[in-house]
Amino acid sequence: MSAIKDDPIQIISEYTRFPSVSTDPAFASGMEGARDYAAKLLAAAGLAVEIVKTPLHPIVLGRRAGPAEWPHVVIYGHYDVQPADPLDQWTTPPFEPAVRDGRLFARGAADNKGPHTVGILALTRLLARRPDLPLRVTFLLEGEEEIGSPSFPEFLRARAAELREADFVLLSDTGSPSAEQIVVTTGLRGIAGFELQLTGPRTDLHSGLHGGAVFNPVQALAEICASLHNADGSVNVPGFYDGVEPPAAWEREELRKFPLTEESYREFLGVDALYAQPGVTPIEATRYAPTLEFNGIGGGYQGGGSKTIIPARAFAKITCRLVPGQDAEDIIRKVTGAVLARVPAGVRAEVKVMQGNNAYCVVPPRRPNTPAGQNPVLARAFDAAAAAVTEAFGRAPLFLREGGSVPIIGDIKRVTGLDSLMLGLFTPESNLHAPDESIELSIITRGIAAYELLLERVADGGR
Repeated sequence: MSAIKDDPIQIISEYTRFPSVSTDPAFASGMEGARDYAAKLLAAAGLAVEIVKTPLHPIVLGRRAGPAEWPHVVIYGHYDVQPADPLDQWTTPPFEPAVRDGRLFARGAADNKGPHTVGILALTRLLARRPDLPLRVTFLLEGEEEIGSPSFPEFLRARAAELREADFVLLSDTGSPSAEQIVVTTGLRGIAGFELQLTGPRTDLHSGLHGGAVFNPVQALAEICASLHNADGSVNVPGFYDGVEPPAAWEREELRKFPLTEESYREFLGVDALYAQPGVTPIEATRYAPTLEFNGIGGGYQGGGSKTIIPARAFAKITCRLVPGQDAEDIIRKVTGAVLARVPAGVRAEVKVMQGNNAYCVVPPRRPNTPAGQNPVLARAFDAAAAAVTEAFGRAPLFLREGGSVPIIGDIKRVTGLDSLMLGLFTPESNLHAPDESIELSIITRGIAAYELLLERVADGGR
């Protein structure tokens, strides 16, 4: 494989043919194929490759060593993908890559095989042009991101001493509003996830024979869920907003440059109106406000027609997105306590905690409140990213927080102390986790150029 001469679109197409669905054991061969393909790409770049075994899916490490005075960057990505269901909603099969309308369609094209391959190919080209480049690199590609990275914390603890020698983490697992306007992501919301399970009678009951004698678990569930928000849209959990830090003035100013109006956002989502919360606009809310959302709800008969029962059980899946100033463990306690306090007599409740991670934020250089002791290599990397994106894409990037959560970024910061520079290489049209996932071809080619410029400027700046 000659990654220098080969077409990047062809390389990403070959990579996305492997059905690397980490959550389903039926796709074990696809996971192995994607892992091996990633290892070959790293080897073709000239890196020493190590396959690190984990209890589930291995981590692929690629290293370029050098003297301690060389800057050291860790580049993160993941080779696993989401399930492709529902298959009948794909225009072309999810693991048969197709190019049309200036985009590459395939599961994993945008999340995350395409973006991290951009980094690999940029480094490959840079080292071919400058084989003595004074830059140490550690590529870290995991295979469990789409299932919550269960093996990643232990890997970090085991390799903490090695990783702490680096200067910062570079990744592209975040988004931008368009192929013309790239965002350098400065923060991610945290997350707390729950499943509420309610149990009433020992078995489903005939609603005619027993209706009126027992509290229906579906009714109890609906009442509890409805109680978790106030009429103004705010979260009705005591202490939920304690400590919440509002966005800085420069962040609000940066967001005003965002090329999206509330009306165009509403039209893109296909809704009649946007939801409003106190103190923030809908566009601000997606990046700077904490939330409580219902991700799934069920109970009772789900088939066609009628079945007149009082179901024995009902459930709801709930997640909270968290912002700086909130602590995931504290929010878990508060939400769990509020839910359990609202369970009516005659219904038993169990709250299962699924996950909990704090928000992550980094302040770019030359912004108010930038930490005085910020790593100079990281500060220079942000400047290099701004210059590289401007040159490659023809427009300066925006520096914004993103509403999503990438829990491993917080894990990396907590265990190694490393901050992250996140370059958004997918767009709203990329359909992450949905049918017809895709990535713009222009983002691939310009992204490679931007990564190459960024890495070269970091290297030449020394340590």
